[in-house]
Amino acid sequence: MELFDRPDAGEKALIVHLSINESFSEDNLNEFIQLVISANVEPVITIKGSRRTPDSRYFVGKGKLEEVKHQLHATCADVVLFNHTLSPSQQRNLEEALEVRVLDRTNLILDIFAQRAKSFEGKLQVELAQLQYLSTRLIRGWTHLERQKGGIGLRGPGETQLETDRRLIGQRIRQIKSRLEKVNKQRDQGRRSRQRADVPTVSLVGYTNAGKSTLFNALTDSSIYVADQLFATLDPTLRQVKLPDYGELVLADTVGFIQNLPHELVAAFRSTLQETIAADLLLHVVDASSMNRQEQIHEVNSVLKEIGADEIPQLMVYNKIDQLPAVSAHVDENDIGEVKAVWLSAMENDGVNLLLESLSTLCHEESTRTRLVLKPNQAKLRAQLFEVAQILNEEINEDGCWVIEINISKKYKYLLDGI
Repeated sequence: MELFDRPDAGEKALIVHLSINESFSEDNLNEFIQLVISANVEPVITIKGSRRTPDSRYFVGKGKLEEVKHQLHATCADVVLFNHTLSPSQQRNLEEALEVRVLDRTNLILDIFAQRAKSFEGKLQVELAQLQYLSTRLIRGWTHLERQKGGIGLRGPGETQLETDRRLIGQRIRQIKSRLEKVNKQRDQGRRSRQRADVPTVSLVGYTNAGKSTLFNALTDSSIYVADQLFATLDPTLRQVKLPDYGELVLADTVGFIQNLPHELVAAFRSTLQETIAADLLLHVVDASSMNRQEQIHEVNSVLKEIGADEIPQLMVYNKIDQLPAVSAHVDENDIGEVKAVWLSAMENDGVNLLLESLSTLCHEESTRTRLVLKPNQAKLRAQLFEVAQILNEEINEDGCWVIEINISKKYKYLLDGI
């Protein structure tokens, strides 16, 4: 069941963008227009304005509402999109006054997520976000649902239609959360097995459309979906990456973040974002060519803090240097030689090798690569090493001893004492 009308290709939208008690932000408006295009809707006209505070009834003032009505008829737009969050009553009043569908920023992002979700888990998470958003709209948004059911075949047990809808939505939310818990347990098992084998997990994070999936493909030689649009990636993808002079790590590509990301989505996608929370290192991918890269970095760090991932070490990756004049691929280090940032172009595969070398260096700092010879009576120690270390190679020599090459975390080096 679709909770929102899905825009079809060719649908036209009138955009409303007000500056509320602040200076006009062209960047914020341009990002919203990108969102509209990502939803397969054609923006035909943008109405701008400013107010000290939103109007409680229509969000916009009466004069601006008349301007919207006039432009609706002039452009034959099918839907009005607000680059703001509307209250349930404001959305209802606007639809009654304009006689077209009215969607706010949260509506639009939810719809894009609904279009992008491909996996079973992704679809469940989107439906959960939609239901959680819709449940808040039932309080005052739909007064026609307050009336008692009646008539032949419609007489119920004395509850209003609104109460019935609340109850049914509540039941469905509990069902989805139960299913997502099962999926999350399966993910936890995979994470625990990687932790037992001491395989580092690195998660790509960043603002939407920063080039995370392009970089993921360059690092893993994969071909996951890439598009120059917002929220091209929803479902997390994991691949192994072979590092020079180290071994393997697991790389995770995750959903991108954006300004004012709806809380319903952050909550619903918590199981997907768990790959980020459980990572050993975050590759924070930044669009180096963006004029707003500092603001985007701040937004990503805000969401990371919200999901409890702000304490995980980060390596900054400035992508898209091919769009910057006179900037070549290079590595930034601090005064003591620690890698702090890598500048590259994933699209041109320029500097990707520098990132791999930097990851290898970081992994070496946290682990030790060594070659061991274990006697036949050390089978218990061998089993322990297989539990906690990364086994790179194993052979049996002519004396019947195990010759093992491993990467082992510093916290398990005590196992090697006395060998």
